[in-house]
Amino acid sequence: MKLKAAFIFLAPEADFTKDVTTICTPEVDLTTVGAKNYEDAVKAAKLLEGDGITAIELCAGFGIQGVAEIKQNISAEIPVGVVRFDYHPGLNHQSGDDLF
Repeated sequence: MKLKAAFIFLAPEADFTKDVTTICTPEVDLTTVGAKNYEDAVKAAKLLEGDGITAIELCAGFGIQGVAEIKQNISAEIPVGVVRFDYHPGLNHQSGDDLF
């Protein structure tokens, strides 16, 4: 069965309704979504779940709080993975937990 996965990244000016792309390979369809904050990332995760995504990976800008918010708002059956930086270079070397 083909994996339908998503990657959600944080970027200050991103619009989760527009900043979306999907790359399709024979084994994986990977959708990337930009979100400007945790609130929009949760909205994006819910939409992705509704679209049949079966795994979500979060960018390193998500701190512990941000990951928890995503996990609390989607089905427990969808695994959530995390890329990890202590402080994200794209967020002025801060954690999303400090910003959002």
